Amino acid sequence: MNWISNYVRPRINSIFSRREVPENLWTKCSECGTMLFHRELSDNQHVCTNCNHHMHITPRERFHALFDGGIYAEVEVPEPIADPLQFRDQKKYPERMKAAQKKTGEKEAMLVAAGEIGRTPIVAAAQDFSFMGGSMGMYVGNAIVAGAEEAARLGRPFVLFSAAGGARMQEGILGLMQMPRTTVALQMLKEKNLPYIVVLTHPTTGGVTASYAMLGDVQISEPNALIGFAGARVIEQTIGEKLPEGFQRAEYLLEHGMLDRVTDRREIRKELIMICRMLMKQTPPTWGDLPAPGPEDQDATAPEADQK
Repeated sequence: MNWISNYVRPRINSIFSRREVPENLWTKCSECGTMLFHRELSDNQHVCTNCNHHMHITPRERFHALFDGGIYAEVEVPEPIADPLQFRDQKKYPERMKAAQKKTGEKEAMLVAAGEIGRTPIVAAAQDFSFMGGSMGMYVGNAIVAGAEEAARLGRPFVLFSAAGGARMQEGILGLMQMPRTTVALQMLKEKNLPYIVVLTHPTTGGVTASYAMLGDVQISEPNALIGFAGARVIEQTIGEKLPEGFQRAEYLLEHGMLDRVTDRREIRKELIMICRMLMKQTPPTWGDLPAPGPEDQDATAPEADQK
């Protein structure tokens, strides 16, 4: 009896006991509270299947869904000075950078890549809001300049996905100087008659909105994205009036002429393909290909003399 209770029963319990479920298998929607399975959420490009809320997505996840086959080549970005102002608040600036790099797995707040969408070559850049709020520092400025130069060199459209809280305070005036710097860099595209398309995502605010995020030939936004320069509370205190419902949201800005389109994230790739091909004066996109003819198909279409 001791052998059964001391060995057999624990062995059976260990085999059939319920395994612990990892905590990261489910994600709770911040809008409707629905629990979403991680694979289903990833396949849906991090859009809630219940309320259509567009959640945060990293640049790599975005590029994987954007480029044909998820294949792209990263564009090299020049490294800026690590800590130009020797800035320190509660932590030193290098310490904050290391924490952000460990959290995101990226070295900075913007990723630049070249590839094809619907067989249309483009250069794309995307900001990561999870990296210090996607703040615009010297690296982000270098990334946009590098992306614009690569697009101009290759003769491709430049597509930018913005997501930022503004300029990076740890770099002070050097961060703010990226506003005119990126504006000048984008002028290269206009001189070569190359499209510059901006997709504004939640949130896009501050100096980013006051510079490269609002200079696109076509302005697209994801649904319900917060877009603006100053915060709503600051504006209300300044003008002494209550702002209208939905102020600074994508749908409000579309209604008042600041945006061209508000498009679901799952449809943006298709829309970008059509816009890029149209602005580059190319043939309309092909959404599907017929399979290559097999041996039996070739025999069926061959002349009768050849078949004999």
